[in-house]
Amino acid sequence: MAKADEESASRARPEDEKLGIGANVAYGFQHVLTMYGGIVAVPLIVGQAAGLSPSDVGLLVTASLFAGGLATILQTVGLPFFGSRLPLVQGVSFSGVATMVAISGNGGIPSILGAVIAASLIGLLITPVFSRITHFFPPLVTGIVITTIGLTLMPVAALWAMGGNSKAPDFGSPANIQLAGATLAIVLLLSKLGSAAISRLSILLALVIGTGIAYVAGMTDFSQLANGPFFALPTIFHFGYPAFEIAAIISMLIVIVVTLVETSADILAVGEIVETKVDSRRLGDGLRADMLSSILAPIFGSFTQSAFAQNVGLVAVTGVKSRYVVATGGLFLVILGLLPVMGRIVAAVPSSVLGGAGIVLFGTVAASGIRTLSKIDYENNMNLVIVATSIGFGMIPIASPGFYEHFPDWVATIFHSGISSAALMAIGLNLLFNHFKAGNSNQQSVFVAGTERTIRYTDIARLHDGDYFLNGKLYDVEGVEIPMIPEAAH
Repeated sequence: MAKADEESASRARPEDEKLGIGANVAYGFQHVLTMYGGIVAVPLIVGQAAGLSPSDVGLLVTASLFAGGLATILQTVGLPFFGSRLPLVQGVSFSGVATMVAISGNGGIPSILGAVIAASLIGLLITPVFSRITHFFPPLVTGIVITTIGLTLMPVAALWAMGGNSKAPDFGSPANIQLAGATLAIVLLLSKLGSAAISRLSILLALVIGTGIAYVAGMTDFSQLANGPFFALPTIFHFGYPAFEIAAIISMLIVIVVTLVETSADILAVGEIVETKVDSRRLGDGLRADMLSSILAPIFGSFTQSAFAQNVGLVAVTGVKSRYVVATGGLFLVILGLLPVMGRIVAAVPSSVLGGAGIVLFGTVAASGIRTLSKIDYENNMNLVIVATSIGFGMIPIASPGFYEHFPDWVATIFHSGISSAALMAIGLNLLFNHFKAGNSNQQSVFVAGTERTIRYTDIARLHDGDYFLNGKLYDVEGVEIPMIPEAAH
């Protein structure tokens, strides 16, 4: 009987809803389109920095799609001790780009792959530490992180809307921005329609319609679809066997720690959006899936894997919480990794179209975080200061990307990400003010004092029984007006 109750409770979880093959395919493909630009950006940047040929860069891209698909399936479907079983799309992590580019200058791709494998193995061993700190991630912290995720992604949406490639002649042209605006308008229009199905598919439909508009306007090109193989299996260690160098491993280990922090925040954030329980065991399973995927990805020629924040926004904006939808998206990624021609089709979606949809997607992430923060108690505590400082700190590398340029590499690696900056600051300040209360003043900060109504005890002491206010004037019990002295006269 107890087992039946447990199975019934499991089925009742929002993320376990089964929507059917058609819905899984449609919504899963929407997830792929949402994150495609992000997942191919890392291999493009690293491959070009390593001096690879265009064909080898293409292999890096294909490997990243394939590895991201396997990682997504592991995270959503799960195995014993691996996988949070939440609607999280996995892909190659952007947080390690600067480190990998630096490593490639000394040892090339083999040194990157070796560093990723070794550092991820160490990360797998330390996941129990991260899985036991869920009580340090209350809604105050998760709300800050969710808000920051949305805000830090907005520059990506702006870059896409302007054309994606800052060196292109038409970057920032009115045509690109108008195409992004048209896509945004289509998303809003479809969201307003009475059909729930169309509203939920508004992002996907807008991407398709926007691409159609771009084709008619001559702003996208499908002529390259026939160039290259139709089907290709991933090549094991195509770039050579991993090289294990101590300095590269230490540098990559810092990236892994940052990835663990960001993934913890993403898992807790999507749990908040889906409205399901995320305990230390589930968090640990999700982190172990992240690390196992990162250990295996270099075999195929890919890098560290982590959850994609933009897809967390897609879950929020569509309201589709099923993990099977995201698992289907993972299957699409695997197929794209096996069918380069399909990857070329998806790559034909103009960046401006992605940018128009990204404004809604990334803005929804920030709005979800604001909704969480609106439920926090701000009376007689320092929570407002924690929120203000953490979000402000997270915005520093976004507002000024070169802020940490002259700091040691390990500092820049940790804090160049607005998400990890805000997360670490929020965790630290929450510990300082809400857990280690020794030394806290019983008087509110001047910042906090202005957030709620206050009145001095001395003012109350001057009132008599029966005094009352009427139309902005003070009267005693007999109705005689009591003069009120202006503040400046004190």
